Amino acid sequence: MTSTVPASLTRSADGAALQAVFLDMDGTLVDTEGFWWDAEVEVFADLGHQLDEAWRDVVVGGPMTRSAGYLIEATGADITLAELTVLLNDKFEDRIGRGVPLMPGAERLLAELAAHNVPTALVSASHRRIIDRVLASLGPQYFALSVAGDEVPRTKPHPDPYLLAARGLGADPMRCAVVEDTATGVAAAEAAGCRVVAVPSVAPIAAAAGRIVVQSLEEVDLLFLRTLIRSPH
Repeated sequence: MTSTVPASLTRSADGAALQAVFLDMDGTLVDTEGFWWDAEVEVFADLGHQLDEAWRDVVVGGPMTRSAGYLIEATGADITLAELTVLLNDKFEDRIGRGVPLMPGAERLLAELAAHNVPTALVSASHRRIIDRVLASLGPQYFALSVAGDEVPRTKPHPDPYLLAARGLGADPMRCAVVEDTATGVAAAEAAGCRVVAVPSVAPIAAAAGRIVVQSLEEVDLLFLRTLIRSPH
């Protein structure tokens, strides 16, 4: 976990107010979910295996250990999880090195949160090496803290990454808003007790109690997030 803001400076004085905003990375702020699938397809092609397009919905949004393990089992590829993880990270890092497209509304939302001094964290299942490359495109100044998938014992769909982010910012998870694009990320945020805005990227996400589903980040602004916290669970 990387943090640039002392926790003592981030807690809201109003216990009923929005205390922090946590944002997923791939598919939420940057249009890279397709990059991961392309990397997986290319790596397995090099290993002599063709991936079934139907597997894409299975692996999207999850930790690399889960998605890579699933693809090894599904294809029967002769490679270890550790070896495959290195190949996938290398391939993905090569792709983002050519540019990282932001999702519609991402830059505007980040700028608004920063302008109002809302503590904001990037919480991703991607590894630290990948997050740091993407942060260079997103703008590291927008984030008080970032949590990577390889920095927690259990990553999404477990609540650990969001609980760690809340502790790092001195915030009550129930007063934190999370923006996620996959069912895996939504499950992690909800298990942590956060209020969730789902912006589906690859696979649909159903509306549920305490969760709002929108079509784009362009529908999300600071007022929207504050209202989400004030509304009853």
